[in-house]
Amino acid sequence: MKHLYLADDHEIFRKSLRKFLEKEAYPYYEKWEEERMIPRSFWTKMGEQGFLCPDLDEEYGGSNVDWGYAVVINEELERVGSGLVGLGLHNDIVVPYINSYGTKEQKQRWLPRFTTGELITAIAMTEPGTGSDLANIKTTAILDGDHYIVNGQKTFITNGIQSDLVIVACKTNPNAEPKHKGVSLLVIERDSPGFSRGRKLNKVGLHCQDTAELIFEDCRVPKENLLGEEGKGFLYLMEKLQQERLVVAIAAQVAAEVMYNQTLDYVKSREAFGKPIGKFQNTQFKLAEMATDIEMGRAFLDQLIAEHIEGKDVVTKVSMAKWKLTENARNMATDCMQLHGGYGYMEEYEIARRFRDIQVASIYAGTNEIMKTIIAKNIGL
Repeated sequence: MKHLYLADDHEIFRKSLRKFLEKEAYPYYEKWEEERMIPRSFWTKMGEQGFLCPDLDEEYGGSNVDWGYAVVINEELERVGSGLVGLGLHNDIVVPYINSYGTKEQKQRWLPRFTTGELITAIAMTEPGTGSDLANIKTTAILDGDHYIVNGQKTFITNGIQSDLVIVACKTNPNAEPKHKGVSLLVIERDSPGFSRGRKLNKVGLHCQDTAELIFEDCRVPKENLLGEEGKGFLYLMEKLQQERLVVAIAAQVAAEVMYNQTLDYVKSREAFGKPIGKFQNTQFKLAEMATDIEMGRAFLDQLIAEHIEGKDVVTKVSMAKWKLTENARNMATDCMQLHGGYGYMEEYEIARRFRDIQVASIYAGTNEIMKTIIAKNIGL
């Protein structure tokens, strides 16, 4: 299916990126999984080739291209493996906050180093006791002269170990009513006094993606590192979550397509009772269901991406896509593993990794239950 928002230049870009990944990512991915880390050298190589933040203005090291290029990057990274999600988070979730809400000085200081891979970014919203309820975060940032004093903890932070710059959601006014008006965003850099990393978390899947706890103990942050206006952090988060959830939906759709194609090939070659298992009706029905879900998912997703690129407010549809496509992919992972039989449970078969990795897609960037709550509200319930 031809994507509605892609032209010939995008496909030339895709071929270039795919060739790069075939050399620099595919041969090393299993090693990265075993080492539980993607090397920083891969980030800098991505930057050298123009695959980091290409939509930024040229003055900041970007190529000033449309978001279709970002979609291509996210799709091709997912084809390698879901553990590369941290690069998509850097490109399309964290950096847009700086680009949209940062001052001229902040942009000049940070954006060029984002495009080279010199600075790896993260965003810290989730806390040990607070997930989707962002208005009730406990991390505080109290202004003291020329610095904010930050205290609190964050957890499940993608790029948590390697990040050099973290956008932290915190309460600059803990007594604000309503509570969300007390939330602000601070940019906290690696060497800030009082900022430390906690555990590198041992996850079920996404093994090569570093996820960590962040700890702030009387962490001193220059007031110049406030992002946007004080008290507007919650609004900024709501504005940017549309694109974050769309990135998750894109990854889920691609993961489903990869699992389907791998399983289709497998059932054509694996024989049982004297014939390929693809000749059995149960197998045919399962693959027919997968093929249909993939085509319908892709049609909806492509239309949605096109509307997002046009700048439309598609929060409701994005919520639909995020929950439905991640659910499709999770169900497909189970069926694909079953069709692989005992081999599906073996680590040397990619379907085992895909089965592990896809589970979290229904949890992060807002749980699927939250997505349904948003949809219900927006349809008038």
